[in-house]
Amino acid sequence: MQLTNRTAETARTAGGPVTATYWMDHAWLGTHVEPDVTVEVADGRIAGVRTGVETPPPGATVLRGLSLPGLANAHSHAFHRALRATVQVGSGTFWTWRELMYQVASRLTPDSYFDLARATYAEMALAGVTSVGEFHYLHHAPGGTPYANPNAMGEALIAAAAEAGIRITLLDTAYLAAGFGEQPNRHQLRFSDTTADAWAERASLLKGDDHTLIGAAIHSVRAVPAGQLATVAQWAEERNAPLHVHLSEQTAENDACLAAHGRTPTRLLADHGVLGPRTTGIHNTHLTEEDIALLGSSTTGTCMCPTTERDLADGIGPAVALQKAGSPLSLGSDSHAVIDLFEEARAMELNERLRTHIRGHWTAAALLRAASADGHAALGRPDAGVLEPGAPADLTTIALDSVRTAGPVPRLAAETAVFAASAADVRHTVVAGRHIVRDGRHALIEDVPGALAAAVAALHH
Repeated sequence: MQLTNRTAETARTAGGPVTATYWMDHAWLGTHVEPDVTVEVADGRIAGVRTGVETPPPGATVLRGLSLPGLANAHSHAFHRALRATVQVGSGTFWTWRELMYQVASRLTPDSYFDLARATYAEMALAGVTSVGEFHYLHHAPGGTPYANPNAMGEALIAAAAEAGIRITLLDTAYLAAGFGEQPNRHQLRFSDTTADAWAERASLLKGDDHTLIGAAIHSVRAVPAGQLATVAQWAEERNAPLHVHLSEQTAENDACLAAHGRTPTRLLADHGVLGPRTTGIHNTHLTEEDIALLGSSTTGTCMCPTTERDLADGIGPAVALQKAGSPLSLGSDSHAVIDLFEEARAMELNERLRTHIRGHWTAAALLRAASADGHAALGRPDAGVLEPGAPADLTTIALDSVRTAGPVPRLAAETAVFAASAADVRHTVVAGRHIVRDGRHALIEDVPGALAAAVAALHH
């Protein structure tokens, strides 16, 4: 399969902007559950929200259950989906897990990456995700040789999201070194553009569209030399683009940064102009009080990925303290040990309960906001994640009559969603007014489990 013009072809076959009416027997309006709500869509955006509509208007599509703003998966490595279960064999650390990850990365081509990402993004749509932040650093052919199209891998991801029916913010990632003062190892040659200037030149060739935003990422302070951090930050600033960075995920990273620069990774980023309201730190796990103050005072965001952080035994980050300091919280499925934003939301709360022996650090409303509006904002879409006129017509509906969700009264449906529901309870997903998942089935990809199985098998044979 050739990926040339694939995204354009997908856009043509998907049709133009959608005008439609959806009637919801229950909808989450940000502060409460409202019964009998109609959402009118024009040109892919919400044109009106009406409450007290007791029966569906003629021609309206009926969504039964609890309808929410579409979920934002703010941190994804699509190819890690091929690691599910494989990395659960035996024991080890983050660093031994990383060796297995490198093996899968070494086998990917633009075509096999497209196949895997398309199936992974379809799984996200089935889980109620309407927008994904793809932290993309697998740029070149094995050995580091650029493809004839230097963005063949990134464009494969954009095309995959288009065919799966969800929005993508492609966070093109600078990954230049193996560690402080270390050249990339043989696995990392695929990731490296050699310098930040060369990274910027290649990333500047990427183009967005109605469903695609182009952002930037610094893989980590160990992977981008300190003197080149500002180049990446400036590239993002000139484009008003989101900028993400893995930050203090491991204590070993902190120790190495202190040894090399005499300061923490957070302070190093602050000193080179990386922090700010368009920037999101991923994980932010092992922070000092000064680090937390720096992130909060600069309104740098925090993306927590609890299912990955616990899977890799990384630790529990100070999410409560970060939010109190002024850092907005978002959520991501990261390595895709599972793809379930409801699980990520409740895991953030439940992890904190285990750590502090206190219940109720966030309300269900606050956790839903992290999974939706604040996640979309971190991906460069501050108008998304709400059921309000003018917002993108992106929403998801979960069943309130499954074995997990049946029983509670509808006014507690937000609590039911966060603390009991799972991705398996998603019945509908709508993106730009278009029904992508209907009654639990993907409308664009007939057999998502089969597509996942085939794409993963191709990388393990």
